[in-house]
Amino acid sequence: MYSQMKYVIDKENRPVYLQLYKQIRDDIVAGNYPYNTKLPSKRNLAEKTGVSTITIEHAYALLCDEGYVEAKERSGYVVIFRKTDGFAVSSEHHKELYAHHTEDTYPDFPLSVIRKTFRKVLNEHGELLLEKSSNYGCNELRDSIRHYLARNRRIQVETEQIIIGSGSEYLYRLIVEMLGRNRIYAVESPSYKKIEQVYLATEISYDTLPLTNSGIDSKALADTKADVLHTTPYRSYPSGVTATASKLHEYISWSEQGNRYIIEDDFESEFSVSTKPTETLFALSQNDNVIYLNTFSKTISPSLRIGYMVLPKHLVEVFDKKLGFYSCTVPTFMQYVLTELINNGDFERHINRVRRKKRKELLMQNK
Repeated sequence: MYSQMKYVIDKENRPVYLQLYKQIRDDIVAGNYPYNTKLPSKRNLAEKTGVSTITIEHAYALLCDEGYVEAKERSGYVVIFRKTDGFAVSSEHHKELYAHHTEDTYPDFPLSVIRKTFRKVLNEHGELLLEKSSNYGCNELRDSIRHYLARNRRIQVETEQIIIGSGSEYLYRLIVEMLGRNRIYAVESPSYKKIEQVYLATEISYDTLPLTNSGIDSKALADTKADVLHTTPYRSYPSGVTATASKLHEYISWSEQGNRYIIEDDFESEFSVSTKPTETLFALSQNDNVIYLNTFSKTISPSLRIGYMVLPKHLVEVFDKKLGFYSCTVPTFMQYVLTELINNGDFERHINRVRRKKRKELLMQNK
């Protein structure tokens, strides 16, 4: 059955390996390659698609990075993705890795670039910088973030879905006010300390769900009474746990039951060593019920105090009615500085430098 799979490759549309990766990934998720089955050999697939074995190798490497397949010696590439109809009935094996996790440090964003950008923004925008921005943030910054997300995170949204705020804790609180205090929220255990602190301060009910090596424990997720799941799937802090592809789809399946939401905290994901953007729940889900959050505290500086969230389309009007009166908490000047850093490419150049450095370090460690 599997040898008959047909993949359409548009060689004029680069990069080719991403086209192949996506089609194979979709086949795996659809069950066309069930758990523990082998993918076609690189040579076999290269002949059928008319692309090089190097291209196939790149596509398979990405599938390995994402947790869909695993390379096994003398066995080729074997599917490790499982999309269950329900949830596990017993708790998964959990190793205590947390005590050994250390926080990564990254090269600072070049001060010379920030200094130059400050001067340019002051010269070009002048007295406009003294004006109050839209309550949702400057349209220029929101539009820059929209294009950035489309390029780098495969998140396709409208500018109106993006809300600017001064850091993740402020945005957490806005989400509680938007979704309501009568809901039960669920957080990973352990999790970023300020998540629980915000929920305690807003006096809402929340569950703590233990983490396994692959993500939130399945039984705990199935048993929770929560209808809002707050998760950091790329790499949870302080545990360092990254949710597998199977877990991401499990979270999405959980969110399809009833009036549920996922808060996806995508902190630090820009510095993934993968050669493609890491998958986000927002892009994977078809349910319009994922709220995406990120900040620039790691990628530029903690002192910048700029974060943003991307709302599901149907919550834009809800946010406007409930919270549209709140003024944006980020100074107009800093919003224009960040807009310039994104638009002129300095922001992405810095990220790419860091990622290349991390890949080189990883290669050296594996030698």
